[in-house]
Amino acid sequence: MAMVHVAMCDAVNSVQPWYTRYVSAAPTAPKASPEAAAVSAARQILLQLVPAQKAKIDEAYAESLSRIPDGAAKSEGITLGEQVAALVQADRATDATNEPDTYRPITSPGVWVPTQPPLFPQYARAKPWGIKSADQFRPGPPAPLTSVVYARDYNETKELGAIKSTKRTQQQTDAVNFWTSPNFGTSWHQAARQLSAGKELNLADNARLFALLSMSVANSFITDWDAKFHYNFWRPVTAIRNGDMDGNDATERDASWMPLYVTPMHPEYPSQATIQAGAAAAVLEAVFGTGPAAFTATDTVDARLQKQFTSIGQMAEEQGMVRIWGGVHFRNTVEVSDQMGRKITAYLISNDMTPVR
Repeated sequence: MAMVHVAMCDAVNSVQPWYTRYVSAAPTAPKASPEAAAVSAARQILLQLVPAQKAKIDEAYAESLSRIPDGAAKSEGITLGEQVAALVQADRATDATNEPDTYRPITSPGVWVPTQPPLFPQYARAKPWGIKSADQFRPGPPAPLTSVVYARDYNETKELGAIKSTKRTQQQTDAVNFWTSPNFGTSWHQAARQLSAGKELNLADNARLFALLSMSVANSFITDWDAKFHYNFWRPVTAIRNGDMDGNDATERDASWMPLYVTPMHPEYPSQATIQAGAAAAVLEAVFGTGPAAFTATDTVDARLQKQFTSIGQMAEEQGMVRIWGGVHFRNTVEVSDQMGRKITAYLISNDMTPVR
C-alpha cells in the first residue's frame, strides 16, 4: 500500500507541485493529467506486486481512466505515472522484505520462547519509509519483571484478558472479536476515505493523505519487528503460566491460563497493532484535527459487522485496549507503542510530502 500511494502522490505532484516528492528524481510534466498519472502509477505498482490479480487491476484501471477526457494530457499522464512507478519500484528493490528469516536461541526468564518460528522477522531488517532506520524510534526496554508496573500490568491482563474472564464486559469482548488482524489496517483507510469525502479534499491533498497513512502503517511493522526481536519479551500466556519464575511476589502463577485472543507467534513488546493505531491516528489528526469526527469501520469479511466512532482518537484507543482485553499484551506496552507510532508520524510529516507553496 505504501508503494502504491507513494507512487500516486509523486505522480500527482510531478504535475501539480503542491508537496515534495518522495523520489525527487521523478520527471515533471505540468501539462499532463494528474488523475491519469495517479491511476497509471497505481496500476504499474500493483501489476508488479500482485500479477495474479491482473484482470481485476486492469478492470479498475479502465474504469478510472474512463472518467478522464481523452487527449494529449491523458496520454502524457499515463506515461508519467509509469515512469514514476518505476522509480518507486527501483527505490524499494533492496528493501529486504524478501530476505530469508533468521532466528536466535533465547533461554533467559522474561524472554519469549516460541514453539515455532515467529512470523515475518525479516521486517526487522527492512528499509523503512521516510525515517532514517528501523531503530530510530526504538523504545527503551519493557518494565522490569520485578517492578510495580509489571505486576500491575500482569494482573490486569491476567484478569481482563482470560478466555473465561468474569471482569471483561460483553462490549469489550465484542471489540476483541471485531479487531482481528485484517481489520486493523483497513479500518484506517476506511476512516480516511470517509473523512476525506466529508471535507472534500482536493487531489493533491488526498494523494498526500494516503501516502503518509500507508507509509506510517508500513513503518509500524518495520519498527515494531526491530524492537520485538531486540527485546524478545514474553507474551502474557507465557508470563502468567510461569509467574513463579519472574521474581515478583505480586504475580501469582496460573499454569492453565488462556487468553481470549489467539496469541500471535512473535514477541510481546512493543505492540504492532498499537504502533499502527498511534501512527495512523496521528496522520488523520494532522489533516482532520482531534475534534469530533464520525466514521464507520466495517469488517473485511462480513460487511454487516460495523463499529461507529465519534473521533479518530477513540478508534486508536480501542485498538490498543483490545490487546489487553484479548490477553495478548500488557498496558505499558500499549502506552509505549502508541507514543512510538505518533513519533514516527510526526517525523514523516515534518520531512516527507511537505508543502511547497
